[in-house]
Amino acid sequence: MRRIAQCLAALLALIATPALAERLDATPRTLVMTAYQPEWNALVGAVQGPAEYKLNGMTYLTGTLEGKPVLLMQSGVSMVNAAMNTQLVLDRFTVRRIVFSGIAGGVDPALSIGDVVVAEDWGQYLEVNFARRDRKGWRSPEPIDPAAPANWEFMYPRGVRVGNAVEAPARHYTFAMDPGLLALARKVAPTITMERCVPPSQSALPGSELCLPREPKVVVGGRGVSAGVFADNAKFREYLHSAWNARLLDMESAAVAQVAYANQVPTIVFRSLSDLAGGDREKNMEDTFEHLASVNSAHVVRAFLAALPD
Repeated sequence: MRRIAQCLAALLALIATPALAERLDATPRTLVMTAYQPEWNALVGAVQGPAEYKLNGMTYLTGTLEGKPVLLMQSGVSMVNAAMNTQLVLDRFTVRRIVFSGIAGGVDPALSIGDVVVAEDWGQYLEVNFARRDRKGWRSPEPIDPAAPANWEFMYPRGVRVGNAVEAPARHYTFAMDPGLLALARKVAPTITMERCVPPSQSALPGSELCLPREPKVVVGGRGVSAGVFADNAKFREYLHSAWNARLLDMESAAVAQVAYANQVPTIVFRSLSDLAGGDREKNMEDTFEHLASVNSAHVVRAFLAALPD
């Protein structure tokens, strides 16, 4: 009777969660991820032969982009949305690689709004211990790992423990992007012309064109960092640049990188700077330049897709 009950329980579990791993599309595709609407808008009009799918209220669009089979999606903003929807799409579609297109805040003072940065790895800067203060200063609840980035006041980076099918779980402070995809990005970068001006229809001053002081550039290399934070703090920006060697920050990429690592899916992230994460002269400029940054990232991603081997 126990055996029958166990089999019945297993059957009921399957019925209760129908087709969890059902593939919705068998074609191997490049997953082109965006986080939210402006980034999606910069790419969706170029998708040829679109077919639409709905999962958990989100839209997934198959088709071709620059002659390559793609799946275009929005992850949703922030870390949990990004991780959840990355895994969902890997379970339901046939994904060859992940290419992320989006905006970010600039951390490296050498970078400017409009630039597109292709980081070599991504870390989660709020995977931390909160320390208590005693007479000797801050005291972390765990031993401090010599490999960890330096602390910021009471926040001590601790990394995230994860493995995959070929690597045992270990503590990671960063997740590397795919070397082959980075090499292709370096080859493509010098060939791209990007936008310098916000069109009048998108300008904060209706009817006027707002232009950056110089032509944006594509930079391949360095580190990006992510957390569920809209960061607009000059002091913390300086900390991330010095302790993490960060060049930019956002709210999704490191979560996508972790899921990709766990699933062994080659990944690369393209992010154009919409603001300087607290380094802006007067106010955060994301609302002014999010359209331009989204378009510049899309320009680079489309050139990258066109250069991908079949």
